[in-house]
Amino acid sequence: MKKSLFTLAILTLTAPALFALTGKQIIEKSEALPEPTSAKSRIVMTITKGGRSIVKEFKLASKKVNGDARALVTFIRPSKMKVLTHSHKNRDDDQWIRLSSGRVKRIAGADQSKAFVNSHLTYYDLQTREKNDYSYKKLADASAMGVPCYVVEAKKVRGSKIYDKIIIYVRKSDFFVVKLSIYKKGRLYKHIENYNIKKIKGILTPKKVMVKMVKTSGTTVLNIKTVNYNSAIRNSVFNKSSLR
Repeated sequence: MKKSLFTLAILTLTAPALFALTGKQIIEKSEALPEPTSAKSRIVMTITKGGRSIVKEFKLASKKVNGDARALVTFIRPSKMKVLTHSHKNRDDDQWIRLSSGRVKRIAGADQSKAFVNSHLTYYDLQTREKNDYSYKKLADASAMGVPCYVVEAKKVRGSKIYDKIIIYVRKSDFFVVKLSIYKKGRLYKHIENYNIKKIKGILTPKKVMVKMVKTSGTTVLNIKTVNYNSAIRNSVFNKSSLR
């Protein structure tokens, strides 16, 4: 999962905390970490529900085009689906899916909460997040994934949303986001956790991402098998016509 997906946080300082980092400063430091201009990766996804597991594999290509993020998911197995996301700074993202039948369908706002290829991720989770769309609150520091973390609460105040709030755990040692705890309909809904974080071409990269559901105990595990940063990707790859 990418660090900028859930941006966050501003805290009104009180006198005793005058020199503490605010939530906004914490997230700004996280977002200031090196990012690639483009990325290609191959990911194996294991979805476990009710004790049964299904394995899927896809390629992910991403790039910024005219300042906006673009991402294309192309499934290798078992189906031949594609999902294209165009992220925008001042309005909701656009998403399309190419079904196995070859039909291209726009993912409407009402469909963003639906499961992404029957996993524990939603189409909404694939979108980027603009920090100005959120209100922010810094919470007490805590430990997550075995390391000391800053903790920031984000609540979306502009644009469409499907979650009540997101709690972000930012590793103190380098400001990398290691965990998200997501609330929906007033309850803790799921966790997204980053494991085996490595530096690849100077970019901090989780080699494994796990989505854990709270109520059903289901999981989706994404194992990043290969990743290639800053390679040439034609802008046309992210055109809607490329889905056909």
